[in-house]
Amino acid sequence: MKRKIAAVLCCLAMTMTLLAGCGSGGDSGTNSAKETEQKSNETEQKSEETSAKADAFAKDEVTIGFSNDADSWDPCTGFGYTGSPLYSSLVRVNGDDKLENDLATEYSVSEDALTWTFKIRNDVVFSDKEPLKASDVAFTFNTTKEKATYMDLTMLESCTAADDTTVEFKLNKPCVTFIYTVAQIGIVPEKSYSDKFGLSAEETIGSGPYKLTQWDKGQQFILEANENYYGEQPAIKKAVFLVQEEDARFVSAKAGDVDIALTSATIATNEIDGMHVEEVESVDNRGITLPTVPDEGKTTEDGYKIGNNITSDVNVRKALCCGIDRERIMEEALNGFAKPAYTECDGMPWWNEETVIETDVDHAKQLLDEAGWKDEDGDGIREKDGTKLAFNLMYFAGDSMRQAVAMSVANQAKENMGFDITVEGVSADDTVKRMFSEPMIMGWGSDSPMTSYMLYHSSNAGKTDFYNPEFYTSEKTDEYLDKAMNSLSIEESYQWWQKAQWDGETGTSMRGEAPWAFYVNMSHLYYVKDGLDIGKQRIHAHGAAWPLVANLAEWTWK
Repeated sequence: MKRKIAAVLCCLAMTMTLLAGCGSGGDSGTNSAKETEQKSNETEQKSEETSAKADAFAKDEVTIGFSNDADSWDPCTGFGYTGSPLYSSLVRVNGDDKLENDLATEYSVSEDALTWTFKIRNDVVFSDKEPLKASDVAFTFNTTKEKATYMDLTMLESCTAADDTTVEFKLNKPCVTFIYTVAQIGIVPEKSYSDKFGLSAEETIGSGPYKLTQWDKGQQFILEANENYYGEQPAIKKAVFLVQEEDARFVSAKAGDVDIALTSATIATNEIDGMHVEEVESVDNRGITLPTVPDEGKTTEDGYKIGNNITSDVNVRKALCCGIDRERIMEEALNGFAKPAYTECDGMPWWNEETVIETDVDHAKQLLDEAGWKDEDGDGIREKDGTKLAFNLMYFAGDSMRQAVAMSVANQAKENMGFDITVEGVSADDTVKRMFSEPMIMGWGSDSPMTSYMLYHSSNAGKTDFYNPEFYTSEKTDEYLDKAMNSLSIEESYQWWQKAQWDGETGTSMRGEAPWAFYVNMSHLYYVKDGLDIGKQRIHAHGAAWPLVANLAEWTWK
């Protein structure tokens, strides 16, 4: 079955107007005063002309107040998985959150969904002018699988080049989300690759619209347009990234030293002359993991306690979903720079819109009443069989935003429904030890439905990878997720991802079994200089830095 994705290349044009100097000639009868005035005017005019030319020249560069650089620029160890202007991939996700060709011209999937064959362009060279061939693609994926660091390629059996423009992937099991994995891995040159690849600007070679020309680790890095790029040359010829802490980025923006700066909800309410705040939609969510099994004295293989006798009650979990006002959390914790969250994939093509719920405190109270949770002693806290409706709510210590979300939830849960929630900051080590038995403020956000599989398939329950510490399992959910993964196309799989969330009777969402209480999707925030267009940003995944510049080649000055 052959699938062709039309390549969409946005033509970016920028017009720079240079003010031309005006020559003037006086006649012999002009007096010295007029000559002096004329020379003064000419000087001012030349000064203005020089300034205009400088301004025009500057319109093909940007300076960015950024949060971090990289430990390595090597895609084989995970760099650029949310998109990078340094590398090309076989396919990519565009600003409409749809897949389109990049290096690939077409691809096909076998009827058993185990063989994926890609045809690639024959006109691509790396930034060192060496041609990019199918053998480079095969080398990249085999090396990434061998390194087994950030990218999960456990489904990949082999990757081989049939000829210079044909590459074949053999999978050990059907995996419809493999197409998103393909989109996340930039291609590296086999000829130039070594154990030093990506550890310096000189050892970073890609085929994307930009190349890394300078890297002062921990301070700054510079990208310049790749003159050998096969696509449209970008309007922004040079991008200087300053690695700064949040406060320093704000100071730089206020001083006019940067053209764009990452910021946060706590700072973005401050106005800066000549700049505006741009909000980019994300699936960078915050919510609570709710252990779904009771405490029966069991432990994980590592000896960590499993289960919670409060949150194992599905009515308790649902009450925490519908009895909390998300708008209030957004105002209290994020100054309004957020949107309500309902699942791990709001707005993505595989999202089920029927998962949206409204705040309904009366319904939440009814759910608790029906489950036998009532305030018998009049202290404002419900109880059942002598057990108070109380638990600890953990967040990563030092994360003030997660703390604020946790406090808002705890306060509302007590005021609205009679919960007694103790908010507690914990270390990463303590989180791993306690997350299988205690609720935790967590965050996810991915542009691949593979995240949904990892969060809810029973095969992943109870692992220390943070995906499913709730020990959520469901035969019906597994059925839908397996059907999704076995689909022959990503479009065909959408219906099964959506049914897994809510099929009208049950599901992973807050209408169903509610192993998660999702509350907010954070807006990714940036101070942007007036006149700078950052293109059509796709829905951002977790993290506000690298998703921003994935489309750097589409940025322009107006």
